[in-house]
Amino acid sequence: MKIFCLILFLISSSISTSIAVEPPPETIYQNFLQCFTNQTKAPPNSLSDVVLPKTAAAFTPVLRAYIRNARFNTTATPKPAIVIAARSESHVQAAVICTKSLNIQLKTRSGGHDYEGVSYVSHVPFFVLDMSNLRNITVDPATESAWVGAGATLGEVYYRIWEKTKSHGFPAGVCPTVGAGGHISGGGYGNMIRKYGLSVDYVTDAKIVDVNGRVLDRKGMGEDLFWAINGGGGASFGVILAFKIKLVPVPPTVTVFRVEKNLDENAIDMVHKWQFVAPKTDPGLFMRLLLQPVTRNKKQTVRASVVALFLGNQNTVMSMLTKDFPELGLKKENCTEMTWIQSVMWWANNDNATQIKPEILLDRNPDSASFGKRKSDFVEKEITKEGLDFLFKKMIEVGKIGLVFNPYGGIMSEVATTKTPFPHRKKLYKIQHSMNWKDPGTEAETSFLQKAKSFYSYMAPFVTKNPRHTYINYRDLDIGVNTPGPNSYRVAEVFGRMYFGENFDRLVKVKTAVDPQNFFRDEQSIPTLPSNPPRR
Repeated sequence: MKIFCLILFLISSSISTSIAVEPPPETIYQNFLQCFTNQTKAPPNSLSDVVLPKTAAAFTPVLRAYIRNARFNTTATPKPAIVIAARSESHVQAAVICTKSLNIQLKTRSGGHDYEGVSYVSHVPFFVLDMSNLRNITVDPATESAWVGAGATLGEVYYRIWEKTKSHGFPAGVCPTVGAGGHISGGGYGNMIRKYGLSVDYVTDAKIVDVNGRVLDRKGMGEDLFWAINGGGGASFGVILAFKIKLVPVPPTVTVFRVEKNLDENAIDMVHKWQFVAPKTDPGLFMRLLLQPVTRNKKQTVRASVVALFLGNQNTVMSMLTKDFPELGLKKENCTEMTWIQSVMWWANNDNATQIKPEILLDRNPDSASFGKRKSDFVEKEITKEGLDFLFKKMIEVGKIGLVFNPYGGIMSEVATTKTPFPHRKKLYKIQHSMNWKDPGTEAETSFLQKAKSFYSYMAPFVTKNPRHTYINYRDLDIGVNTPGPNSYRVAEVFGRMYFGENFDRLVKVKTAVDPQNFFRDEQSIPTLPSNPPRR
């Protein structure tokens, strides 16, 4: 059964408020290349694999390599005038300085998992800064730390840690092709969230290129900017080059299991009880719940699957859940003991994880994408059985929709909601709405996007309100898009508070201080403070 690849990548930036008559593409390219050459002191012929105009043979392969949503991989999808395939910090610095000098929008992409393609699509003239080559990872077991390039994938991070130490891991996402830069800058979480919290809780330093092209570390950028890029999304503030992370201990043996039930197997009872157990059980146990409409014996039903990681042995988790969660019906044959790195592969849909080599985590699977739409919600109070019955019926009615429930609790509920920009720590669980389809074309897309919106409306009574919270790494442009002009702050505040709650105010102050001209902008970036800020 498929585990949804949840974590998205997002670092993206800059919509210019007013674009004059656009020069011809060749002129833009020549002007940019001249500036880039001056900034890097590199001869133009040495940059043929770095600065890629549309006419370059490498342009399309490099652009397509990290498009992870087929909705944004069509002939009609707007393409950048130039792709900058950065291979050094100086390339990133030059990209920022030269793009700004030309008044062009800059989109920065590492893993390409932004669900709305914000890191590589725009409707104004733009460049893409591709960070996938800046993937260096340096692990130091002695200090239990690592420096991770923004272009590294999570799979590469886990593999490099495993290479150096078998007793450490890192709390981040379960999808190995997600880019580390965007994942971490948006908060970052995975199946050790209840034990260790968010990825950003273990970031001790960072390197960023600011709007003036300077490379700044934590000391150089100051604590406010460092706070902002650890959960507020890096794209609004600069270009993340790397994060320094603290590793966490993992036991020699962990246990994974998967249990599935349909409606006629008391799935509603299991799902209802899950809400009372999963967020409150041992912090070393993470039980993800997947809901999906399926057909069984020519009858439509809903399949509920609990997929779990326990940081300990099989007997301990069996004893715990037999007592606390009999509705699950966990059996010994459902459980498999393995090492932590094997559990990483198991969660990445490799059922034979104990037989395969961890090198599989280095596979980036470039130029692979399916059509999809994602939304997210947070739940503060358990949904009643009647509410669940209503939702299950609506899932069957809508079809294709998948829901992923991720429990919080554990250490998450012990950390202040203002420690990082991520404001959702005290919630019971998070829901991801997942809609996938294979049919190309605008007709199919329109139909499935409408279905996603319909189910989102059905979910409204059961989730947070005023604002209806959502997760920045599950990008959703339906909740609002930046618009240049006098109302830009007011528009951004709507989706900004859905993503960041009260932390939105501090993010705006940081943005205004470090990027007052709002160069680093995208469809949902943090706005600058208006000249007459609203009173709160």
